[in-house]
Amino acid sequence: MTNFDEILVEAGEFGRFQKRVFGLFCLVSMPWACVYVGIVFQGFTPEHWCRNPAVEDLRGKCGWTLEEERKYTVPLINTTTGPAYSQCQRYDVDWNSTISCGSPQPNFTFNHGNHVLLTTCQDGWVFDYKQRSSFVTEFNLVCSDAWMVDLFQSILNLGFLVGTIVMGYVADRYGRKLCFLASTLANAITGILVAISPNYIALVIFRGLFGLPIKGGWVTGYVLLTELVGVDYRRTVGVIYQMFFSVGILILPLIAYLIPNWRWLQVAITVPYFFFLLYYWWIPESPRWLLSQNRTSEAVALAKEISKVNGKTLSKKVETLTDDNEELLSPSFLDLVRTPKMRKHTFILMFNWFTSAVVYQGLIMRLGILGGNVYIDFLISGVVEFPAAFLIIVTIERMGRRIPFTLSNVVSGAACLIAAVIPEYAYWVKTVIACIGRLGITMAFEMVCFVNAELYPTFVRNLAVSVCSTFCDIGGIVCPFLLYRLAVIWLELPLVVFGILAFIAGGLVLLLPETKGMPLPETIDDIENPKRTKETKNHQLVTLLPSDVTTNKDCTSV
Repeated sequence: MTNFDEILVEAGEFGRFQKRVFGLFCLVSMPWACVYVGIVFQGFTPEHWCRNPAVEDLRGKCGWTLEEERKYTVPLINTTTGPAYSQCQRYDVDWNSTISCGSPQPNFTFNHGNHVLLTTCQDGWVFDYKQRSSFVTEFNLVCSDAWMVDLFQSILNLGFLVGTIVMGYVADRYGRKLCFLASTLANAITGILVAISPNYIALVIFRGLFGLPIKGGWVTGYVLLTELVGVDYRRTVGVIYQMFFSVGILILPLIAYLIPNWRWLQVAITVPYFFFLLYYWWIPESPRWLLSQNRTSEAVALAKEISKVNGKTLSKKVETLTDDNEELLSPSFLDLVRTPKMRKHTFILMFNWFTSAVVYQGLIMRLGILGGNVYIDFLISGVVEFPAAFLIIVTIERMGRRIPFTLSNVVSGAACLIAAVIPEYAYWVKTVIACIGRLGITMAFEMVCFVNAELYPTFVRNLAVSVCSTFCDIGGIVCPFLLYRLAVIWLELPLVVFGILAFIAGGLVLLLPETKGMPLPETIDDIENPKRTKETKNHQLVTLLPSDVTTNKDCTSV
């Protein structure tokens, strides 16, 4: 009997066939990044203050600029960063009877405490658009309604949470390819619905529906790639696949700069998913999944196609190709927690997904509340992610998965805590430390995905990645409220919370097993008894391979 790892050695572990599929799926990562953090531009909140029709008449009559209007007519209040113009209150003044262009200071009315009477923004707000519009400015989501912006992002992550579980089950039950194509079609439809939302209620509903399939499809693509390539190429494929997410991060500010309207920006983010529907003719089903479903003839045919495209020749052992999985073919959540090691892996990975999401999203969304040029700041934050990919490739080759995974969390946590106590006047020092934190959490986020895939057997792998990554979605739901509400108390308080979470996550990673050079597990017994499984598969590969090949490159170790 021959398993698929053995056949891949003959057919080519990363030949032309796999490279073509890999290139196609890398394109999927770019618009996915735009969806994930697009709120920075779509939900941009510009400078604003209370609108007053009488003041607008005065501005036109006196020729004031918006800055002069705010200076003359908006009260100053004390904030955590010092005095600032109020965004949610205005003077309770009859401007037509108390002010003239030559004397812009009104005759204020005082209450019994000798304070100037103020009132809420009864007539809406004036926005200093800076040539940009967002759903915040369109639907007036500021002041008492500012939490609705948090909800916009949280509802997307709620869609991720439900969708990844559903899509994970679909992928394991009905196949990776069908799951990916179904999610792509749903992405295209719901993305356009978001763009044409007539009001905030419709926007939130369509945004939640948009989140349901999109992450599950991306994760399914990742799992399919992992199952197509040999053990020596999994790390590189996984890291580069996620590195194209960083490419999407770099492209997003350029697109947002060229398309300052949030609705058309949503259309631009959605259009690629119509193109991805063409993948029906270009990507295969996972051969490992076919074997797990006893569809051996289809798996054999695909193995022959892979070898043909790669210019290789298969031996007659392909006719004995089988799945050595003796577990139930239908995946179940209980499979993730039934046995001790599977249970430990599941809980640790859940916490790491949660931490990665909170810290990663928090550091990006924090750019929107610091002021400055959001396009430049966002671009710099995206550039920082590229060294992360190369550091992962270099370190996991020499050190394995566990140590780099741990260190990336610890470095991120330390950077967050240090940046929180650096004073504002040391701007560049604070920026450099923050970039180190972003680099660390990017490495952790990229590593948790492929480590997750390497720690579960084939029949439940997609479900495992999907279930564990739901805690990434829970982190995404919590993050907007955590960031914006804690920042009201102290601007740097979110960094302290991020740092503590990252330190805990790094410590827990040390409890996971090392997966460097190990074949993908096929059964639960491979997880619970890894030494016995490795000895068996090493013997199988030595029997399969010519002696000169096994002497120079052991396919079960790096």
